Amino acid sequence: MEGNIAQRPLFGGAFSAILPPNIQDVSDLREIPDNQEVFVHADTDQSIIVEILEYQGGMSDPDAARYHFEDVAASNDAQGRAEVVSVEPFPLAQLSLTSCSNAWALTGHQLVSKFNEQAQNTVTIHMALFRIQQHATDLLVTFNDPVAINPDSSSAGAGISEISSPAWTVEDYHRLLCSFQLHDPGIFG
Repeated sequence: MEGNIAQRPLFGGAFSAILPPNIQDVSDLREIPDNQEVFVHADTDQSIIVEILEYQGGMSDPDAARYHFEDVAASNDAQGRAEVVSVEPFPLAQLSLTSCSNAWALTGHQLVSKFNEQAQNTVTIHMALFRIQQHATDLLVTFNDPVAINPDSSSAGAGISEISSPAWTVEDYHRLLCSFQLHDPGIFG
């Protein structure tokens, strides 16, 4: 594979995926829960979070995607400031994750404040929900892509002209999703 485009181990090698360029592993900076992998772009406020979550049964698959979106909104203190734009099936034929029983792509927006600030930034949330029913697991991959930074936000200091590396694209995110592989089902316990 070319340049820095290679499968990268996740969760101690239990999974792997092709991650976008200019990525920083947040676990190098602070403690991250064992069920998460968190990455940030080196120059933008973009982030990617991979989470191994309990399977949300008893609801339709699109409703499970919405449930996880609302849970992220609650974590971001964005309840009431979050909107789902679309929820669509993700074609299994495009995935390398063969243990996935079905997958859903959700796009939404949230107004999010950083570090308990009053200023709110508009963030497009791209979520992929991989339903792994045989292991009672929902695997959630979230791409947080700020689209409007409030001038009073601590994020306002990094202007686009100062960015030394290109921002991640939806295509980078899609490559990550399609390249996701399971190597050790023992991770599910």
